[in-house]
Amino acid sequence: MPRYAILTNDLQRDLVDKNEQRKANVEKMTPAFQEFLSRMRELQVTVIHLQLVYDEDDKKIEYHDGRIPVLRGTPGAELLPEFVEPGDLVMEKKKDSGFFETDLHDYLQKNDIDTVIITGMQAQVCIQTTAADAHFRGYNVVVPSDGVVSTRDEDRTRALEWLASYCAVVAPMTEVTRRISSDEGFDFSVAALP
Repeated sequence: MPRYAILTNDLQRDLVDKNEQRKANVEKMTPAFQEFLSRMRELQVTVIHLQLVYDEDDKKIEYHDGRIPVLRGTPGAELLPEFVEPGDLVMEKKKDSGFFETDLHDYLQKNDIDTVIITGMQAQVCIQTTAADAHFRGYNVVVPSDGVVSTRDEDRTRALEWLASYCAVVAPMTEVTRRISSDEGFDFSVAALP
């Protein structure tokens, strides 16, 4: 029987508030996403929040309004409280992928988790890189289509199409919940690329 973990990406004030469209997209997703996380916790699925924390010495930092966002200890780096419960785990990351120079792989291996459900933002950056890195490490990958956001809808659509064609099962949160709660599981067989 599969063992699941949910990975949220970058649901932090500095990143969500970067522009009005991104903020609106996260607000639109919030009620259903909160319900999804709550249901997953009831099903004893581990929730891991991947928290981007920039290192001031990183030469590839993306500045926001002339300043470095998500610096350790700043309010902008904090996870949005509406998505976090006391039993959840938080893992810092320095780059887009939740697997790059983090303890995520070790934690998943130690806890016999073989399937990751990747959520948050942005679909075309952190979701894709984390999904690809999970796939490369042998994990099954699920991406809830309505549990990820991007600033632009076309970026989200393109990312979901790529994920579905390459390394992930893409389905709405209600379908993910149904499959896990019924023990139906997912078909992770991959069709050959043309």
